[in-house]
Amino acid sequence: MKNRKMIIPAIIARTQKELDKKLNTVEGYSELVQLDIMDGRFVPNNSLDFDFDVSGSNTSFEAHLMITDPMGWIEKNWWKVDTIIVHFESCEKPGDIIRFVKDKGKNIGFAINPETAVHNVKPYLDDIDQLLVMTVNPGFYGGKFLPETLSKISEARKIKPDLDIEVDGGVTPETIKSIDDAGANMFVSGSYILKSDGVKEAIDSLRKLIQ
Repeated sequence: MKNRKMIIPAIIARTQKELDKKLNTVEGYSELVQLDIMDGRFVPNNSLDFDFDVSGSNTSFEAHLMITDPMGWIEKNWWKVDTIIVHFESCEKPGDIIRFVKDKGKNIGFAINPETAVHNVKPYLDDIDQLLVMTVNPGFYGGKFLPETLSKISEARKIKPDLDIEVDGGVTPETIKSIDDAGANMFVSGSYILKSDGVKEAIDSLRKLIQ
């Protein structure tokens, strides 16, 4: 079902133990969890850059690849997740990545950084399953929300009305309404959910603002 609204917790972890602990806190409260993969080069942070295991979970996963060699990661790890989101800025051959991921029966999305214009990815919007618009500079929990990125959500929604449009960065009760109004339907929240005292309450507080 396209354009269904979803709150998606994002996990940053440097060890399997940290990953397991964070997964345990969000399990059961959201049908989809984002795994933030960072190599310390594309963004100045490392996360899940080891051979992690999520096979014991009943949750669906999307991998958000903030790395310089997305194809290398995909060839090794595609089977671990349901959706693979590649930063358009790190794609040498976007068409090859789309074909490879689709051939494996997985969903493919492109992410664009705050400075990347929607028209750069426009030629591929018919071929991908979702577009992720970064509303912070990527790489850390708790980045500063950039309101000027909202117009990109509206632009993408106009171009492709049935596309799943995801937003990642600074998603809190203060910002989610304006993100929703701009046309997004998937809302990724890292620090607001994972650093809260109650994960369920944090997710519910976001969910009720977009109903």
